[in-house]
Amino acid sequence: MMIWRSNVLLLLLIYGLFLTRIESLRFELESGHTKCIAEEIKGHSMTVGKYHIINPNDGHPLPDTHKVTVRVTSEHGNDHAHHYAENVHEGHFSFETAEAADYHTCFTAAEHKPLVKLTVDFEWKTGVAAKDWKNVAKKASVEAMEIDLKHMLETVQGVHDEMFYLREREEEMQELNRDTSYKLAWMTGLSILVSLSVAGLQVWHLKTFFEKKKLI
Repeated sequence: MMIWRSNVLLLLLIYGLFLTRIESLRFELESGHTKCIAEEIKGHSMTVGKYHIINPNDGHPLPDTHKVTVRVTSEHGNDHAHHYAENVHEGHFSFETAEAADYHTCFTAAEHKPLVKLTVDFEWKTGVAAKDWKNVAKKASVEAMEIDLKHMLETVQGVHDEMFYLREREEEMQELNRDTSYKLAWMTGLSILVSLSVAGLQVWHLKTFFEKKKLI
């Protein structure tokens, strides 16, 4: 019985890993340029991110030229920034999404002459991965097993939410396919009607021409 429970818990944890996204990357950014990272996140999901500029000279302070302006927005609400930081070396953000959408994190380096190339380290987590379970355990002062159970509950909830999200997306795709098929059938019928009309006009024109020439 204990082995069966362990296997079930292990499967839930493995499946839960597929429902979370951890975007960790390092990229270069030239002064005067902007680079945006996009992530599709479902609604009512927690997301956190942190970023910092890599110091090109270890042991020395980071130059003032190595600063970026960071803006996090949604494709449905670009007028409202979920996070905005201007001329910073590092920072972090966290918020709960209101709706399913593509969220963009844009880094802009200030313009300098001569050109400066910055290296940005960026980590972006969503879903269960966005929860800081170590801090939860430290603040709540609970046993490790209880923390694991809480993590399990979050994973199961994530599975449940993801299933409904995928079902909604499937219904949207089916509706789009039906609409496309209807329009395609309508256009096909219209094309056939136009072709028949043109063919009829051509036959009538040739018949009239031959009659005038008294060939028929």
